[in-house]
Amino acid sequence: MNRTAHSILVTLPVVALLSLAACKPQSGPAADGKPGGGMPPPEVEVMTVTPRNLPRTVEAPGRMQAVRTAEVRARVEGILERRSYTEGSEVKAGEVLFRIDARSLAANVESAKASLAKARSQSLIAGQNLERMQALVGSKAVSKQEFDQAVAAKSQADAEVAATQAALVRADIDLSYATVTAPISGRIGRALVTEGALVGKGEATPLVNIEQYDPIWVNFSQSSADFLNLREATRGDHTRSGKTKASQAPVKLVLENGREYPHPGKLLFNDLAVDPATGSVGLRAEFPNTDRSLLPGQFVTVRLPVALAEHVIVVPQRALQASPQGQAVLLVGGDGKVTAQPVKTGGLSGADWIIAEGLKGGERVIVNGVQKARPGMPVTAVPAK
Repeated sequence: MNRTAHSILVTLPVVALLSLAACKPQSGPAADGKPGGGMPPPEVEVMTVTPRNLPRTVEAPGRMQAVRTAEVRARVEGILERRSYTEGSEVKAGEVLFRIDARSLAANVESAKASLAKARSQSLIAGQNLERMQALVGSKAVSKQEFDQAVAAKSQADAEVAATQAALVRADIDLSYATVTAPISGRIGRALVTEGALVGKGEATPLVNIEQYDPIWVNFSQSSADFLNLREATRGDHTRSGKTKASQAPVKLVLENGREYPHPGKLLFNDLAVDPATGSVGLRAEFPNTDRSLLPGQFVTVRLPVALAEHVIVVPQRALQASPQGQAVLLVGGDGKVTAQPVKTGGLSGADWIIAEGLKGGERVIVNGVQKARPGMPVTAVPAK
């Protein structure tokens, strides 16, 4: 027998053994249809949904705005000598911020005082002259023209006194402007000029900005239809309670990182007309901001209730799955297996979706672990935290 024939005879028994091993029935957990070759079913968190009354909300982009903003400027000309505050700190109204060289301003005050003293002396002389003229005019010792001139001189001297008094007041005011104080309380920004700079030369030089943003405003807009729903809802609250609730609507904020601001706000006012270009109504809400986490100019999402939805079912946004075939949620049945349930949403209530169709109540909806569950597979359901 040659070498080729011997190799064929040795190979055939090996192939036969592999074929028999492949045809042998498997035993153990994998043969029983359990996933993962005996691995336990994945654990998912579920919530049992029940109908309840909830406000339906709409979301609109908004922008934060400080309640009060003051641009501090130099109101007199001079050299900036010192900055007296810490940039980025909180300041109180009346607190000293800058000091401007006041020597020339103080000299102006002294000059105005001297001018006032001179004017008063001239007024005194004019008054004495007028008294003498009055005694002589009756006896015709002086002419009527001379008496009239004395009266005019006295009036002119009094006017000069009034003018110099006004100049002194103005000089005192300019001297007070050399000490720049905070007009409002709030958070102060960085200085726009440095010590040694000439300020107030021909214009009121900007020095620093102060913003008061506790509380803070958010400006946003709504469609006219949603605004009508909001007005009807608040009007219904007024009828039932006898108090106007339009300014007490529980407005919520969603920050840019997706986190919901923990403190609710209140609605302040709306524009008096609908913008013809956009068909929307401008609104403003106010929020507490004691920790200064909200900043002016920051973009946020406003959640505003527009109506009360009665006997509705809600699920978290993460529990809803969307596909080209529609929306659906995953349920865990009594047998512990996953089923897909098509649903239709009816708007938002806070961070949750309102389910308009598809759920009746009592179903166990998967809210965490959706990525591990597939329709038809068994899972271990635990209550959601």
